[in-house]
Amino acid sequence: MLPAGDHESVHARRGIVAAPHALAAEAGQQVLAEGGNAIEAAVAAAATIAVVYPHMNHVGGDGFWLVREPSGRVRYLEACGYAGREATIAHYHDLGHDSIPTRGPLAALTVPGAVGGWALALQAARALGGRMDLPRLLETAIRHAREGSAVTGSQARLTAEKAGELKDVPGFAPVFLPGGTAPAEGTLLRQPRLADTLEHLSRAGLDDFYRGDVSREMASDLEHMGSPVRREDLSAFTARERTPLKVSLPQGEVFNAPPPTQGLASLLILGLFARLKGEGAESFSHIHGLVEATKQAFLVRDRVVCDPERVTADLDRLLSAEDLDARAGRIHPGRALPWPRPGEAGDTIWLGAADASGMVVSYIQSIFFEFGSGCVLPSTGVLMQNRGASFSLDPKALNALAPGRRPFHTLNPALAVLKDGRVMGYGTMGGEGQPQTQAAVFTRHVLFGVPLGEAIARPRWLLGRTWGAPETRLRLESRFDEGLVERLKAAGHDLVVLPEAYSDVMGHAGAVVLDLRGGLEGAHDPRADGGAAGV
Repeated sequence: MLPAGDHESVHARRGIVAAPHALAAEAGQQVLAEGGNAIEAAVAAAATIAVVYPHMNHVGGDGFWLVREPSGRVRYLEACGYAGREATIAHYHDLGHDSIPTRGPLAALTVPGAVGGWALALQAARALGGRMDLPRLLETAIRHAREGSAVTGSQARLTAEKAGELKDVPGFAPVFLPGGTAPAEGTLLRQPRLADTLEHLSRAGLDDFYRGDVSREMASDLEHMGSPVRREDLSAFTARERTPLKVSLPQGEVFNAPPPTQGLASLLILGLFARLKGEGAESFSHIHGLVEATKQAFLVRDRVVCDPERVTADLDRLLSAEDLDARAGRIHPGRALPWPRPGEAGDTIWLGAADASGMVVSYIQSIFFEFGSGCVLPSTGVLMQNRGASFSLDPKALNALAPGRRPFHTLNPALAVLKDGRVMGYGTMGGEGQPQTQAAVFTRHVLFGVPLGEAIARPRWLLGRTWGAPETRLRLESRFDEGLVERLKAAGHDLVVLPEAYSDVMGHAGAVVLDLRGGLEGAHDPRADGGAAGV
């Protein structure tokens, strides 16, 4: 296991897992050691991290998969829920709301998709020779939910910070505020109802979450709380496979998730930066170029990304060489475009896995804000996301609320197939920071040759909003060279240097790399509580 603060990556021969919590990485590692493939390891890690890192993700959230198969095919699996049938603009207006609440039952307005994504991913795993049964894949998660897991420092801090707005949300306090107070770091957190639910799913199958006993209990609790989601919404949901987006770079092809995610922005940043002059990692041209590429990408994202059935733009055209050439011409090599624009927050985990067969998984799972809506369903222990809070109650808005629509997602997993024979799955949590951190890791490691662990650990920056922070200026960690900071200011960047050398605000990044010539590598962020583990 890679200890926090260690910049070295982990190397393996048979399989590798990287995750922001050590117990999740270990769960995936054990599956690989028993002969499971990368998808099966990722499902075991995803179920485990939903239990042990509940402030960042849960089974009541959504998930997005990129899977590179041994054949070379790259598949995208989308597991994001849509708004419930009672989630209408008129309903919220009748209740006196001009915007969707970010906490409570009215924030829990979309179907959780993550479990459906696990099911679809396991279908793909079996088609590729996977042999692990569901009880084994959920076993570690069930044990940690029943026996308890130690509260991490980030969970303890965020629980204390958000207790005031969450303590009265239905179901939250009994689970996450035991004794009426935020638990201290190291306290054992047990989730017995969640353990029962996962154990039931392990026997009955994951489909039960949407069309069985679990679905019935969830729907009853949701309606009793006042959520707009009904059992019919749950029973109608299935995760689906769609075509991933991709951009061609001199180094190879990079894939990401299409709308409703901001994967388009992540690819635009890399496509634009490829057309700029980058003089090396952490040079002025590197940081300035990526920040300015981010601004151009966000301008496109904000007018394009919405429910996929409502997207009218030609996404392939936006990622074409011709369009990228024209857009890159708008970036001044020495002057910053005035900013900010409104941003999105978000809480998320990214995890990745790869195995010696040639399979690489990049997966991201989220409940949006820290602890999502805060609603814990008493019968099942499911913590519901608040992703639907990103909808607008203005019927003319791009992301206007309507039953059956999928909300805008900051989530986006990334996967690169490089010309040098490597396949890299990578990603991060962190709201608007996700595309930026992806670009930092990719450019450092792939373009400038920085070792993988170091590329993740080096100082980072963030333009816009992210989890737990309303700030929209350009923020830099304190380890950047003072001369670079002054040059960025002189170029017109409205920036602030954070006091922390390693700030949670910058997200928790990770990566796994498969070298087709032999060997696997993985690393995760020293800013998180996890690491990489291999066999």
